[in-house]
Amino acid sequence: MPATAKLGRRAAILAPRVLRLSDYPDRRSSVYGRLGRKGYEMRLRAWQAGIALGAAATVMAPIVRGQNTPLADNTELTRMFQEDQDDRKPGLHGIDWTVVKPRDDSRLARTRELYAAGALRTGADWWHAALILQHSSDADDYLLAHEMSVAAAVKGEENARWLVAATEDRFLMRIGRKQRFGTQYEPGDEPGRYRLAPTDPGVTDELRAVLKTPSLAEAKAAASQFDKK
Repeated sequence: MPATAKLGRRAAILAPRVLRLSDYPDRRSSVYGRLGRKGYEMRLRAWQAGIALGAAATVMAPIVRGQNTPLADNTELTRMFQEDQDDRKPGLHGIDWTVVKPRDDSRLARTRELYAAGALRTGADWWHAALILQHSSDADDYLLAHEMSVAAAVKGEENARWLVAATEDRFLMRIGRKQRFGTQYEPGDEPGRYRLAPTDPGVTDELRAVLKTPSLAEAKAAASQFDKK
């Protein structure tokens, strides 16, 4: 049923009979005598307006309440995000890429489909999609993941702030430039050892702090955590 029809029906229920100006009391009545024709008309119109406003408020209130209902996270994206993280629990040197790579490719393809279909609505949705895409090896996916991370952060997803920096770094390195925030590491000169990838000095530690990334000195010191034990 159209909204206008519903409004009319609800108003009819609340006010099954709307008085007309012809419904005056007899001239001899005390009401007419006190108010006169003009005064009575004004009071009648005010009463009719009150009925109409009350009907409209009754109809519109559920609609307004519905607009304030929080959006639910996309359950499929949430599941894929968790699977992505579970696949990486063995750590850098314990992951069987012959098993995980096909799973990553499947998640990447499905995430792109959900994005194209407009299925990302909440901050968590944008964050989950960005994290899955940044496990690609394609520069365009890194760039899109960066944009999604920004969207997630704008929507209040605090976890996305670090990803804003990390996805920018991955994109820059993929196109042959230095990273800027210092979130990415590369194999060192010795087998099994890692080091911080070359980092452009243009970003300050204050900006890093805003995006919840370590200072440059802390990032350099953290390289050893990726070494093969």
